[in-house]
Amino acid sequence: MFGIGVPEMIIIGVIGVLLFGKRLPEVGRSVGKSLMEFKRGMQGIESEIDGARSAVDYAASQSSYEEMADDYQEPSVPKFEPPSGPPSEEATSHSTS
Repeated sequence: MFGIGVPEMIIIGVIGVLLFGKRLPEVGRSVGKSLMEFKRGMQGIESEIDGARSAVDYAASQSSYEEMADDYQEPSVPKFEPPSGPPSEEATSHSTS
């Protein structure tokens, strides 16, 4: 971690004891709490960024679906029109034979 070895950690510990003495546990706790709050804040920011990214991805996918829907052409089928008059003689003779 940051290239700090055992000798450096011992030197930092000795300096900490000399500077803070009996208050060292309190200082350690407050530093730990500060680091945890910082990590929570970073996680909150990351979740907001991920939420915004997913919203942008969702909007992009919706627009691509709309573009595909615009490209889709309805099939053309001839419209059914019922006969306008009574059945003719030829039509009835074919259906009975």
